[in-house]
Amino acid sequence: MSKKVLMVVTNHEKITDEQPTGIWLSEFGEAYNEFQKHGYEVTVASPEGGRSPVDPGSVSEDEPQEILDTKPHLENTTPLADVEAEDYDAIFLPGGHGTMFDFPDNEKLQKLLRNFYEADKIVAAVCHGPAGLVGATLSNGEPLVKGKRVNAFTDAEEVETTLDQHMPFLLESKLNELGATFVSGPNWSEHYEVDGNLITGQNPQSTEVVAKEVVKQLN
Repeated sequence: MSKKVLMVVTNHEKITDEQPTGIWLSEFGEAYNEFQKHGYEVTVASPEGGRSPVDPGSVSEDEPQEILDTKPHLENTTPLADVEAEDYDAIFLPGGHGTMFDFPDNEKLQKLLRNFYEADKIVAAVCHGPAGLVGATLSNGEPLVKGKRVNAFTDAEEVETTLDQHMPFLLESKLNELGATFVSGPNWSEHYEVDGNLITGQNPQSTEVVAKEVVKQLN
């Protein structure tokens, strides 16, 4: 039986009228390709279904073709309403600033994360993907991240992007407020944290190590 991974991506496409956003393509593509390489069945879902916009800033001239080739999988995603945790072995949340807007308050995503986590299935997120963990609580009402060692896009990295002023909150600060133990590496360095079945990575540079850790735990 091949393993099944649910990848949840953003539908949100604007930070301001002048500033488009969406998913950071390499965070989706690198993980998607890693899962495919191991023969996993991947379902790509989003809060509303349909198209997941790609942040134009994430597609450069020298973007590897194998990453560009994953773009079509973002054109017609499955609505979150149509997926259930019991059908999958792991959930993976790639980032991009769009996730800061449509992940934190999405009740279906919160429920999925709780169900995956409490069933001892893998919950993985990278960069701004952990924005999905912000609203997630366990059955006892405690934040899912409370007391867990986690990592995500840091406040210092956000300040460097100059987009901090437009964010609904800063991810590192919010995770700390929720009682997580936030452990980070230097800006833009590859860094990830594993706390049981919770795997989180810091930035686009950390996608591959997070995806490989998911594979390691699934196998």
